[in-house]
Amino acid sequence: MTQTGFVPGFLLLEDGTLFRGVLPAGTVPTVAEVVFTTNMSGYQEVFTDPSYRGQIVVMTAPMIGNYGINDSDPESGQPQVAGVVVRELSRAHSNWRATGGLDAWLAGGGVPVLEEVDTRRLTRHLRTVGVMRGVLATGDEPDAAALAALDACPSMEGLDLATRVSTNAPYTFGNPQAPHHIVAYDFGIKRNILRLFDENGCRVTVMPAQTPPEEVLAMQPDGVFLSNGPGDPAAVEYAPEAVRRIAGEGVPIFGICLGHQILGLTFGAQTTKMPYGHRGGNHPVKELETGRILITSQNHGFAVAGDEAGIPGAPELEVTHVNLNDGTVEGLRHRALPVFAVQYHPEAAPGPHDARPLFGEFLETVRNRGR
Repeated sequence: MTQTGFVPGFLLLEDGTLFRGVLPAGTVPTVAEVVFTTNMSGYQEVFTDPSYRGQIVVMTAPMIGNYGINDSDPESGQPQVAGVVVRELSRAHSNWRATGGLDAWLAGGGVPVLEEVDTRRLTRHLRTVGVMRGVLATGDEPDAAALAALDACPSMEGLDLATRVSTNAPYTFGNPQAPHHIVAYDFGIKRNILRLFDENGCRVTVMPAQTPPEEVLAMQPDGVFLSNGPGDPAAVEYAPEAVRRIAGEGVPIFGICLGHQILGLTFGAQTTKMPYGHRGGNHPVKELETGRILITSQNHGFAVAGDEAGIPGAPELEVTHVNLNDGTVEGLRHRALPVFAVQYHPEAAPGPHDARPLFGEFLETVRNRGR
């Protein structure tokens, strides 16, 4: 029986595959790239991660919403996802930190949720065929409006979404008297990154994505951070030249996710669209120097082209980490400059904390430069 206020709805993928469920009455057709995440919890962090901008997210956990939402866990000021697909969305929540329910919070953010979907079958399809565009709409079958919306949806390849999620004006975070000053390029930065810099004795100045390098260098930063973010890294055409200019001055640079891809492009690498990406909190990564295995949080659909043997076109870079599931590049380091990056999320939120020491490693590089 359909819930009160809900009507039949569907997710139509661009290959013609249809997944039925229920949607709130009055939901307008919503189009975006459809991806899945293997996180079992941390849904509020996922939905507010700017790296998910322009995507419909399929939750592989069979039920979400049972611990509600709160004011502490968001990774940005609003939901960033275009839509959500779930098997079951809990209307009841129980948690001492909760300030409300997930269903009302998503509705307040204008995010449509398709419920009662066989998300196991949907995830297996995306893993087999690859992520693709899709449309969420009401009805038993796709109508002309839904088909037209899907046809007009742009591909993720070629999209610069970093400028859409970046701050419009500089702002600061952390103790003004902190001993280290980090300038962060905001391509879609998460709040937990700023918290961890603060915990490591840094004050951070967050700058818009298109900030000229001269403006950053004029601040005389102790280090520069390149944040995570959504979209196609090759479309962020303004970033590599800025990074090259800053790196040439010997400023330590640390990048994650999109920042990792931008560093690769800066020194001659290429990036490629992955079949279905890495999204979730349980991805195994091997640190090549030590052989240590890290369980990491990840959210990306593009990767730096290369493997454990090296990065084609970028002889100045060495590979430091690889993904144990598919061998893709998960970390890189410049052979001469104090520049390194990882594809995964050491700040997690949500996810394991295995990689958090990378913030300390970056700060050690910063301190060494000052000696």
